[in-house]
Amino acid sequence: MIGRERGGDDQTRVHVSVLADEVVSVFAAADAPRDGWIVDGTVGVGGHASRILDACPSLRVLGIDQDPEILPIAQRNLARFGERARVRRGRVSMLDELLDEEGIERVVGWMLDLGASSLQFDRRERGFSFSVDGPLDMRMDPDRERTAADIVNTWDENDLADLFFHEGGETRSRKVAHAIVELRRRAPFRRTLALADVVARAIGRGGAGDIHPATRVFQALRRAVNEEGEELVRGLEQAQRWLVDGGRLVVISFHSGEDGVVKRFLSRGEDEGAFRPLTKKPLRPSSLEARANPRSRSALLRAAARVRNRASGAGPEVKP
Repeated sequence: MIGRERGGDDQTRVHVSVLADEVVSVFAAADAPRDGWIVDGTVGVGGHASRILDACPSLRVLGIDQDPEILPIAQRNLARFGERARVRRGRVSMLDELLDEEGIERVVGWMLDLGASSLQFDRRERGFSFSVDGPLDMRMDPDRERTAADIVNTWDENDLADLFFHEGGETRSRKVAHAIVELRRRAPFRRTLALADVVARAIGRGGAGDIHPATRVFQALRRAVNEEGEELVRGLEQAQRWLVDGGRLVVISFHSGEDGVVKRFLSRGEDEGAFRPLTKKPLRPSSLEARANPRSRSALLRAAARVRNRASGAGPEVKP
């Protein structure tokens, strides 16, 4: 979901959605079904939804997001489409319930743009960024009880190390976890810069190449706080239940583990006759897009078409 904002304040800046042309091409393809609903399970400020609605006049979008600060911006950005766009608050795992509540039956597209948005990163009070000081929070949905501070200050050393390695890809996870546990004995971690500094000193400020040394640790904490792995699995499960024959599934991920879940799901779906891949390999931002929006560099897009005209059309089992 990471994008870039151009000009203005948080309420008016134009969000540049990642891989927007590629997303539109999937839903606007000549053989894609028309006259139905696209479910955007991570609508953000409505960037992808706006592009889809502009390009496909017969389609409608139900946009869902768990962040109450983002929803009013999405509603304003999509207001010009009238009844073709609806916005609701909720997590990806709630899409079954929300679709029933909205009385939507014909779902021809399903979109998941994973990760955090620029608005979340750029607001220091949300605690997502290691570049500016803020509370160690990282909740996309403020109704969640567990914060990043809870994890950092209560999980044991082995669990922290495993989290940083598996969810963040941090190869020096045990060294980082040990440093955190040693220092939290003196005082609990409450602020982002204090944690980022400890991670940087444990890893070495020059040891992470062209990214900040705390990048992977913060990513792992954010994923754990928001249960992003579990939400992705539920989102894929619901997509296979709701999509009509030929309906499009599009997932943009920013983490190799997430992309692996999507890849395995679609591979099983192809083997069982439930999905037809539309991307042999994940699509990546062009060099031009990556230069204009550096946060998009790690984006990976996979797409597939639903197949419901075979005996195994119930779809594949989803496993993380």
